[in-house]
Amino acid sequence: MVKILGERFASGLSEIHPMGAYLEALHHTGYYYTFIGVAQLIAGILLLIPRTAFFGALLYLPIIVNIWILSFAVRFVGSYITSPLMVLANLYIIAWHYDKLKYILPFNKYSKAVSTPKPEKYNLKFPILFFSGVFLTMVFFVVYSRFGHEVMPMNSLEDCKKQFLNTENQIAGFAFCECIHIQGNPLDSCLQDFENNKQIQ
Repeated sequence: MVKILGERFASGLSEIHPMGAYLEALHHTGYYYTFIGVAQLIAGILLLIPRTAFFGALLYLPIIVNIWILSFAVRFVGSYITSPLMVLANLYIIAWHYDKLKYILPFNKYSKAVSTPKPEKYNLKFPILFFSGVFLTMVFFVVYSRFGHEVMPMNSLEDCKKQFLNTENQIAGFAFCECIHIQGNPLDSCLQDFENNKQIQ
């Protein structure tokens, strides 16, 4: 709704922060910004209605994959954990509706059978393996988001500096935070400076 109303998303984020700079530029794209908001709203409504959930998942997939890759590219903590989990949830909805999807996929032959017959006896092997795989994938993304990177730009200078307090890389870390939040340099450039400053210490 923020996008539809023409307001800047995550307005509390500094414009020189990597994610803040992206959102500021996106805000100035005019009706494209509004279009993204409308697409997200329609996808959300479709996902809430059981009869249209499959179509909502298909519409939402490119949107949430884009948010996921963006969050990882700029290491944005606001959606660093949630976006990959939302991609997984979306993929599970699509997989649940595979009986509908298979007819539009190019590598499947047409079959008159709409669904497979019920088995005489149910086996719990697949549900247990599926649940275990889902759980382990979720744990992986949560652990990776917490420990996957040595440094994160965070959303403010204060939060950024907190991760380096009383560590051996405190000076290099503080310089990294200032590079992001005060000087407004690109993330890759600040990360390279951080590595160089670590070697000097």
